[in-house]
Amino acid sequence: MTAVDTFSVAVLLVSLALIAAVYANRLSEWIRIPTPALFLIAGAAAANLMPALGSASKLFDERIVTLALVFILFDDGMHIGWSRFKVAAGAITWLGVAGTAVTAAAIAALSHYLFGFDWMPSLLLSAALSPTDPAVVFSVLGKREIAGRTSTILEGESGANDPVGIALLASLLGATGVGWSAVGSGVLEFALQMVIGIAVGVAGGFGLSFVLRRLTLPNEALHSLQTLAFAILIYAGGTLLHGSGFLAVFVAGILVGDVRAPYKREIKRFSAGIASLAEIVAFAVLGLSIRFEDLAKPGVLFIGLALAGILILVVRPLLVGLVSLPIRLKAGERAFVLLAGLKGAVPILLGMFILSSGIPRAHEIYAIIFVVVLVSVIVQGGLVPVMTRAFHIRTHIELPRPWTVDIRFAEPPKGLTRNRVERGSLAEGLTVGELARQEVGWITMIGRDGILVPLDSTTKVQAGDTVLTQSKPNVDLRRLFSAD
Repeated sequence: MTAVDTFSVAVLLVSLALIAAVYANRLSEWIRIPTPALFLIAGAAAANLMPALGSASKLFDERIVTLALVFILFDDGMHIGWSRFKVAAGAITWLGVAGTAVTAAAIAALSHYLFGFDWMPSLLLSAALSPTDPAVVFSVLGKREIAGRTSTILEGESGANDPVGIALLASLLGATGVGWSAVGSGVLEFALQMVIGIAVGVAGGFGLSFVLRRLTLPNEALHSLQTLAFAILIYAGGTLLHGSGFLAVFVAGILVGDVRAPYKREIKRFSAGIASLAEIVAFAVLGLSIRFEDLAKPGVLFIGLALAGILILVVRPLLVGLVSLPIRLKAGERAFVLLAGLKGAVPILLGMFILSSGIPRAHEIYAIIFVVVLVSVIVQGGLVPVMTRAFHIRTHIELPRPWTVDIRFAEPPKGLTRNRVERGSLAEGLTVGELARQEVGWITMIGRDGILVPLDSTTKVQAGDTVLTQSKPNVDLRRLFSAD
């Protein structure tokens, strides 16, 4: 086989893998196993059947997954946006930091006292297993989306605790001294990473917002590429300044999310597509990095299953549940947030960092992390639809809408906004005419279940409607359509 043939075969396999990734979402809906789990298992199976696929260096795998995580966190931040984030900022920050700390402390104690690990391996294992991943939750819901504050808290907590967990692990690996001296060094390093990460994220977010609003490029495709290039730049800047680059891109994404800028819809669609691809690549690469014989070792399998069970049934619902008490949530919403705290790609990436550190039992720790993540994604992820019904979590079906009619403007349209009518909002059940009398504005278009609704003053607004409103520039009608 010639070099050209070899390259063509490689391209063929990659293209088939991408096509499989596109259709895997339909399979995930049918079998109720999250798409990331399918690629994690497929990657591991492929590496064991064809060992050459898993022969890449751990450093190379780390770099790929790191870059993928940059795109995922930036898109998560943009999806939340500042308007959603500020409503639940306290809850997100508290759960992201305090919840992560409680989870890490519990896992460290269990690893040391119950499973016999020394303190340093126990602390590293705890840091790796503390972050959560709501993308897995949402992937198994298919066309259904979680409504209201519950979704924001789940997304925001993960966006916050991913950088916290990564910074915590980096602080532990970089700690100097022994005993309390090492603890002090680690705490200082962690605080420094958080502060610098937030500062770089805020500066980068405002800077990117300014560029998006003011800088015009020759075509719309370049605006999307420019945005993701800035996301990478923000990550690199935060990391080079010894801060959390991951936290920086997440914060920047939040600040950019609600900015009105040219080609913003195209930017968000492009970012979402890249983030979806990045998640698939990350889980596939992570799957390629493991061997079944490592997982099958009695010590690894038992500890992994035991830790997964304790995390799901004790640590998250009880300990993190106590931490969550100051947060205003209904009983069902609180239970869902606690039980839907799945593990994802970040713990396995952190396991790779542990492998590279060369500490004793590193391979065993990595295999345990893999088992915990696999159990969490399959068991918890598979039960997400059941939990939404059991805890009466508000969801709405997001049907595909392949057809669009729009008008392009040379200047930003002032007073024109797009809103979704939430159940329990002021607008629900009122007619267009009644809403017009209450506010200085008018509903110009209503979309319901993917269909354009004929509009006059007697048309009633329903929960789940997408409405386009026109008002005076200084009037904000969004509060009419929100239940919060």
